[in-house]
Amino acid sequence: MNPNLINRRNLYKGSPILVRPEERKRRVQWRFSIKEGSLRTPQATASSTTESKAIKFNTTTYDDKMLTNYVPVYVMLQLGVIRNDNVLENAEKLEKQLKKLKQSQVDGVMVDVWWGIVESEGPKQYQWSAYRNLFEIVQSVGLKLQAIMSFHRCGGNIGDDVNIPIPKWVLEIGESNPDIFYTNKIGNRNTECLSLSVDNLSLFKGRTAVEMYRDYMKSFRDNMEDFISSGVIIDIEVGLGPAGELRYPSYSETQGWVFPGIGEFQCYDKYLRSDYEEEVRRIGHPEWKLPENAGEYNNTPEETGFFEYSNGTYLEEEGRFFLSWYSRKLLLHGDQILDEANKVFLGCKLKLAAKVSGIHWWYKSESHAAELTAGYYNLGNRDGYREIAKMMRRHHAVLNFTCLEMKNTEQPAKAKSGPQELVKQVLSCGWREGIEVAGENALPRFDRDGYNQIILNARPNGINRNGKPRMFGFTYLRLSDKLLSEPNFSTFKTFLKRMHANQEYCSEPERYNHELFPLERSRNGESLEELMEEAEPVDPFPWLEETDKSIRPFESVLSLLRSILFRNKS
Repeated sequence: MNPNLINRRNLYKGSPILVRPEERKRRVQWRFSIKEGSLRTPQATASSTTESKAIKFNTTTYDDKMLTNYVPVYVMLQLGVIRNDNVLENAEKLEKQLKKLKQSQVDGVMVDVWWGIVESEGPKQYQWSAYRNLFEIVQSVGLKLQAIMSFHRCGGNIGDDVNIPIPKWVLEIGESNPDIFYTNKIGNRNTECLSLSVDNLSLFKGRTAVEMYRDYMKSFRDNMEDFISSGVIIDIEVGLGPAGELRYPSYSETQGWVFPGIGEFQCYDKYLRSDYEEEVRRIGHPEWKLPENAGEYNNTPEETGFFEYSNGTYLEEEGRFFLSWYSRKLLLHGDQILDEANKVFLGCKLKLAAKVSGIHWWYKSESHAAELTAGYYNLGNRDGYREIAKMMRRHHAVLNFTCLEMKNTEQPAKAKSGPQELVKQVLSCGWREGIEVAGENALPRFDRDGYNQIILNARPNGINRNGKPRMFGFTYLRLSDKLLSEPNFSTFKTFLKRMHANQEYCSEPERYNHELFPLERSRNGESLEELMEEAEPVDPFPWLEETDKSIRPFESVLSLLRSILFRNKS
C-alpha cells in the first residue's frame, strides 16, 4: 500500500476509503457542506447549469455564478468598545472575539468613532490612540473595517447600553445657548446631537457645526491613513443625526417616547423658527405658523388635528408647505455634510455611506405620521425616499437602511406597521437611482426567521445569473457574548454561508463585483429643488415570498455537529 495514503471510514456508510493526508482535513470540511438543509457533497452545492464554471483563488474553489450573488457580512462592535476615558476596553477579550468572527468567515466589523470621546478635551484636540489600538487588532486578525463618524450621543436610543455624550465643551456652549439643540413645540431640548439649524452658524469657538464635522473627518483621515491605504478601512459612514441617521430626533426615549408613538416635530429652536417665518413671508403667507396641532410623542395619528385621516392639516396647502420645508432642511443638511466628507476622503479607495432609519410604525396609515415627524415626507402619493437616494447618488454614497429582519406579522396590529413594504420601497429607490444599498437589523436577532428575512431582502429575487438586485453588504447588530454562544453562533455561521451564496469567504471583492476604486468628486449638477420635484412613487422591485436560500429547521444543529467533528478529526 502506498505509505502516503491513510485508511479512514466513510462518514456515511462506514466503508473504508483511502485518503491522502493533505486531503483529509479538506474533505472533513466539505463532506458536511449544507445546501437547503440537507447534507450534500461539494459538487452538489454548485450550480447545475452548464453556464457556471469554477474559478480558483488562494486554494479555495468558487462557483463563479454563485459568487456574483455573494453579500459580505460585517458585525457591529460593542457601543462601548472604546471607553469614555478613551481607552480600549478589554483588548484581550476583544481579540479573541474577533478571531472567532474571522474563523466563522465574517467579512469585517463596523465601529462607532465617537466625536464625544476623540475631541472631548477641547476644539481640535483630537486623541486617536485608543482607536488606533483597536484598528491594529482588527488588521492583525484579518478583518475589514467600516468606521462610523458618530457625531451624536450614545444613550437614549433603543439598544443603547452605555452613555457617551457629545463633547463636553460643546454641551457647555449649549448651556448658554440651548437653541443649538433640537427643540419640540413646548421647548424641551434634545442634547443627543446638534440641530441642523446651526450647520452654518459660527457658534463653536469660531467654527460652524459643519466645519467641526469636516475637521474631525480630516483628522481621522490624517491619523488613519495607513489603515485606509492598506485597505483595512473600506467604508466611512457619515453620521447625519440622532443614532447616526439622517433624520430629526422625533422619537427619543429620553423625551418620554414609547413605541409606537407618532413622535414630535423638532423645529422649534429659534434658528429654525426664524428660518420658517422668513420662508412663509417670502411666499406671501406670513400668517402660517409652525404646527401646534401635531400632538405629542405618544399620540396616535387620529388623536391629532395635523395627522387626522380625512381632513388633517398635512393635506392642506399650509401643511404641505411645512412638510416640504421640514424635509428639505434635512436633505440640505445631509447633502452639505456628505459633500464635505467627499472632499475629505477624495481619492481614497473606500465607500462613503449614510444611514436612513427604518420607521415602519404607522407606515400603513394614511398620514405616515411617524415618518413625517422624522423628516421623511413619504405618503401614498409621494415617495419621500427617492429624493434621499438621489441626494446620496450625488456623493457616490451607499444608502444604509435598517429593520431588514422584521416582518409585518411580528408587529402589534395597533401600530399599523409595514416593515416589509417599507424595506421594499427604500431599497428599490436606491437601486433605481443606481446607487449601492446596504442594511442592518434594527434589533438583535438570533433565530432562523429573522435571518431568513434578512437573506430575502439581501437578494429579493434569489440566486440568479447576474446577481441583481443584491445588497452591497449587511451589518449585524451586534457583537456580544450571546451571539458567540451556542446554539446562536452555529445558526449565525449558517446565516453567513447563505449570505455568501453558499461560498467560502472570498478575500478578493473584485470577484463579486465589489472592487473599491478611488472616491470621485461629488456631482453637483442638479439642484436639491430639482431632486425634490421627482417624488412620484414608482413600483418596487419584485420580491420573492421567501428566500431561496433559507436556513432550515435543525440546520444550526448540524452545523454545530460538523464543527465539533472537524475539531475532533483535525
